[in-house]
Parts: sequence; structure tokens; C-alpha cells
Amino acid sequence: MNPANFLTVIRFFLAAAFTALGSLDHILINAWLWALIVFVLASLSDWLDGHIARKFNLITDFGKLMDPLADKVLVLSALLLLVQKDVLSAWVAVIMLAREFLVTGLRLVAASKGTVLAAEGLGKHKTFSQITAIFMALFSLALPEASTSHYSALKTAVSSAVPWVFAWAVIITIYSGAVYFWKNRSILNG
Repeated sequence: MNPANFLTVIRFFLAAAFTALGSLDHILINAWLWALIVFVLASLSDWLDGHIARKFNLITDFGKLMDPLADKVLVLSALLLLVQKDVLSAWVAVIMLAREFLVTGLRLVAASKGTVLAAEGLGKHKTFSQITAIFMALFSLALPEASTSHYSALKTAVSSAVPWVFAWAVIITIYSGAVYFWKNRSILNG
């Protein structure tokens, strides 16, 4: 297994650790801070594995399939935790989940025909917008309530921005999914 693929596999474990930490917020002190740190590490591993794969020509079919899947597991774990904590409306998560299932389904159909559909530029923008929105929501959760007005203002500002950043992520999610299906519509015709 090459280093890029190893980082992809590690991201699955980081997603599990992130989910566990976010689920223990009522037991573990600073659980959301730790969850945020793990989420950032997992997100950085996504960038790093892609960089390594391209720089050292280590692009494999495993990486083409598993890298986007690792991204999905991380993002969808975060979305479900945020819905559970009432930070995110369920309909936002449903739209993002549906897009991921539809694209994964298309990739499975393509794979059954001997074709590997790799992630595209718009999909990377979609992932970035989702990760940014999730980061802001996690940052908001990780900021404890404080008595100082500056600190309280920061928490309020970040919390107020979260819905707008998620709105942008939803638009990118829908648009990128539609474009992906349009570009690969021939897969469904045969």
C-alpha cells in the first residue's frame, strides 16, 4: 500500500474517532474541541494524500474509489452529529446524504461496466465547502460559553455565520451532483 492510500485508510479511522468524540460531549470535557482537532487532521489528510498521489504519481484505482468514500464517511458522520446536536437542520443533511448516495450509486454502475469514475473539480469544491461549513459549526460547539464580551461576540458571530456557510455548501452540493450526473449520463444509458 502506497503512502497516499495509507493516509486514505487512516482517514476512515479518524472519522470513527471524530464520531466517538462528538458522541461523548456529555461525558468528556472539551469533547468538541478534541472532535474539532481530529476533524481538522482528517481533513488535512485528504489534502495530503491527494498531493502525495499526484506528486509521486501514486494514483491508483483504490485511491480513486476509496479517497472520495473516506471523505463521505467523514463528512456524513459530522452532518449526523450536527443534526443530533440541533446545530443543523435534518433537510440539509438529507440533501447532502442523497447527493453522496446518488454519486456513489453512479460510480458502482460505472464500476460494474469496468469504468472507474474519479472525483472531479466540482466535487472537490463541494467537499471543501462542506468541510468549511462543518469546521465552523464544530468551532462554534468547541467555543465554551464565556463571560467576556469579546469572546461572547466571537461565538455569536461564528454561530450566526454557520447557516449561511451551510446554505452555500448545499448549493454547491446540488450543483456539483447535477453536473456529475450530466457528464456521466452515458453510464446510465447502457
